[in-house]
Amino acid sequence: MMKKRSILLFLLACCSLFATAQFKNPVFDHDFPDPNLIKAKDGYYYAYSTQTNWKRDSLGGPYIIPILRSKDLVNWQFVAPALSEKPSWKTAGGIWAPDAVEYKGKYHLYYSFSTWGDPDPGIGLAVSDKPEGPFTDKGKVFLSKEIGVANSIDAFFIEDKGKPYLFWGSFHGIYGVQLSDDGTAVKGDTFRIAGNAYEATYIYKRNGYYYFIGSVGSCCEGVKSRYHLKVGRATSLKGPYLDQSGKPLLNNGGTLLLEANKGEAGFAGPGHNGDIITDKAGDTWILYHAFRKENDKKGRVMLLDKITWEKDWPVIQSAMPGVDMQKAPVL
Repeated sequence: MMKKRSILLFLLACCSLFATAQFKNPVFDHDFPDPNLIKAKDGYYYAYSTQTNWKRDSLGGPYIIPILRSKDLVNWQFVAPALSEKPSWKTAGGIWAPDAVEYKGKYHLYYSFSTWGDPDPGIGLAVSDKPEGPFTDKGKVFLSKEIGVANSIDAFFIEDKGKPYLFWGSFHGIYGVQLSDDGTAVKGDTFRIAGNAYEATYIYKRNGYYYFIGSVGSCCEGVKSRYHLKVGRATSLKGPYLDQSGKPLLNNGGTLLLEANKGEAGFAGPGHNGDIITDKAGDTWILYHAFRKENDKKGRVMLLDKITWEKDWPVIQSAMPGVDMQKAPVL
């Protein structure tokens, strides 16, 4: 009898745990700009961000592309910096907006090398056998003047129909190009998919559509930031991408997906999202950064919210960051 009672209590405790698993934004309450996400074979989710310094939070730094990992997208721990030193293929600038992907048995980490007002920023590549690194820098993929696109930052890698592509751009148009089979060099001509309003490309494939999510507005002015996310979709990777009203993203169309909370509470400047993840319940989740309105000195903290799909369009509740307790992903 005691054994049966113990088993019953254990099962009830487990059911209670899964039924009440909740979280509240932010999921990482430290500066973690431009988060990017992958799920690795070891069962962990790994997140990578623009270079940052957590000395103020007693977490050390500065770190060139800090790496976090989590089993549930809610509780994150610092692992290591992806690179121990700044790459040398450019003389000045910071390492921004990484995009990590598992490709051909390796982990490729594309990153921006730039500074504010840089006349010739570029995109580089580092490679590792493990998602936690260390990554070995392979140098530049291209500079802005070489590729013919001003402000060439914010890389996004995608493999489509067996071919690797890189997308990029920041307020001078969003462009794409096919890469060599090893993902290290440009192959073919560039093509354009969105207008000058956008940066921070993310493309998600679902139900026969390619969804482009891009960031619009000022990213980095604390509570004054006007960053927000817009979306369009296409039936081909190369477009044309249209918003819900049918306006092309090439003409700076876009349907609102996420903007700042109204009033003095919540978060300002939400944007530059990471990858969309589908949990075991079939729900989709998106990671992104934003400033705390009550303390923007923390920098751009990492938030998580659920996406629902209405008539094959992504929707975030109220189109604003979640500020209340919400049900956690089922992972």
